[in-house]
This record gives sequence, C-alpha cells and structure tokens, in this order.
Amino acid sequence: MPDLSPPSSPSTSAARPLILGSTSRYRRELLERLRLPFTAIAPLVDETALPGEAPLQLAERLALAKAQAVAAAHPEAIVIGSDQVCDLHGQALGKPGTHAKAVAQLQAMRGHSMVFHTAVAVVCQHSGFCQSHTSQVTVQFRDLSDAEIERYLRLEQPYDCAGSAKSEGLGISLLDAIHSDDPTALIGLPLIATARLLRQAGVVLP
Repeated sequence: MPDLSPPSSPSTSAARPLILGSTSRYRRELLERLRLPFTAIAPLVDETALPGEAPLQLAERLALAKAQAVAAAHPEAIVIGSDQVCDLHGQALGKPGTHAKAVAQLQAMRGHSMVFHTAVAVVCQHSGFCQSHTSQVTVQFRDLSDAEIERYLRLEQPYDCAGSAKSEGLGISLLDAIHSDDPTALIGLPLIATARLLRQAGVVLP
C-alpha cells in the first residue's frame, strides 16, 4: 500500500535546530518576528577590540566569532551570531553599563552623526554553511542639553544598549534623523539580511 503521509517539511523534527548565539533580549524579540522555533545560547566570546581594530571590523569579527563558538558545540544546528558597534568618528562605543558612562556617551554624540554597524553571521558546521552581512545605520543626534540627557536616562535606563539610546522607545526623541535600509538593524539584528541568510542556509520562511 503506498505511503500517503504528507512529506516532511523544515518545520518537523527532521529540520536542523535553529540557535541564536546571544543572550540579548532585543535580538531574541526581533528573531521571534520570523515565527521560527529557536533557542538562545550565550556564545562566551571575548568582545574586547583588537589593537587598532576599526568599529566595522570589530562588529563583523564578533558576529562571526559568536556564531562559530556556538556552532562548535552544536554542529548540527544553524546558528545566528550578531554584534553591534556604535562608530563615532572612528571610535567604537559599546554598551555603557552605568549611568555615568551613558551620560558621557550621549554628551559626546549630541549634535553629531554616527554609524551603527550591525553584523549578522549564520553558520552550520555540519553543512559547511558560513555567510555574513553587515547593515549600517546612520543616526543624527539632536544637540541635547545636559538636562535632556539626564531626564532621558532616568526614564529609559538604556545601559545595555550600544550608544545609550533605544530608538524603538523614548530614545527616538533624541534624534533628528535615521538613515537605513533596514529599521531592525538599529535595534540589534538586521532581520532582512538575517532572513535572507537563513533561506540560503536551507531554512524555509514565508
């Protein structure tokens, strides 16, 4: 008797597991928009910049290193790694971590235009797939007063965000303009590029 069961699809257990190599809640929330089952695993990668390393190269190196680190422990999985570096005239600005550092970052950025480099890498060790992409977002900050900076930071406390502002939240009020081909890149994961890389890796998306 012929087998009339439906053919397997990438949504079945036969599909490769998908892993986000990050503990960032922002990247997790963004990836959830694609409606794919995935797990998030910390990549345990040293994020210190190399001597003389430019912000763009730092973001690209760390995104790939994060994906490769998780893929080494989960060779059958398709792993996403990502990193974002704020570039202020060639100087890399990371996550402030504290209120004082966030104040210093916003004071340095007020009235200036800077570039956010958001790199994503997709790796599957078993299939040999390894591709990456970097989205660049140019952001123009208003000439903020010290009082505006203090008021914003007390309200939103964006101490885990590169550049000390959340554009998806109140931080949008600090800006004069955003120039980008992917609005999700500024939040932390360029979904247009991520979806394209996942398709290339064999993941079925709408």
